[in-house]
Amino acid sequence: MAGSLPPCPARLCNYQICNISSARVRSFNTSRDVFLLSLKWFSTNCLVFHRSLATSIVAVRVSVLLFTITRMRKINSIIIYAPKMSIFETAADLELWPKILPHYRSIRYLKRSPDRNVVVMAATRSGIPISWTSEQVIDRKRLEIHFHHLKAFTKGMCVVWTFQDAPTGVLVEIKHDLAFRVNLLAPIADKIIGDFFIHNIASKTLRCMKAYVEARANKVVT
Repeated sequence: MAGSLPPCPARLCNYQICNISSARVRSFNTSRDVFLLSLKWFSTNCLVFHRSLATSIVAVRVSVLLFTITRMRKINSIIIYAPKMSIFETAADLELWPKILPHYRSIRYLKRSPDRNVVVMAATRSGIPISWTSEQVIDRKRLEIHFHHLKAFTKGMCVVWTFQDAPTGVLVEIKHDLAFRVNLLAPIADKIIGDFFIHNIASKTLRCMKAYVEARANKVVT
């Protein structure tokens, strides 16, 4: 407009500064929103990844457990202070077991010979009655007693009694070996059959046999 005054330099300066500031604020807000969204996405995906990784690790561990535990081995041992042959003959004489082992209810012979027997063995574990059929082989040359379970849940299990001289007496060891027929149930069977029943009963057997044989040895000495 003719004759109009030019804009005030101070106003123009303030206007430009305000525009620049507004642009910077908008730019800052946009950058902040992008940053927050990126952070949220990153956190969410990290959590999902972490859960997925944890699930995968658990699955791998379970798979490894299922496919590695296919056999059970339990070993019990004790030192007995008595002549080795006395311990061996006591362990081999199954007819004696119910008389000296309180947790054994009965031993019934199905086949009988000097070195090989087939027996039905009945015992208890914390009041729970159990029984199994087993073949016994007495190896007097190697001083070993072998049992092979023929029936029930422990069918196929091999048990070996060994007797070795030790500095403080005779080391008597019982080894139980069983290949599980259903691998999927092996971890559970290992805990129930192996730890709860076999390990417990074998420990009691060794402790009671030790008390009996050592008492007899002390009577002979005195």
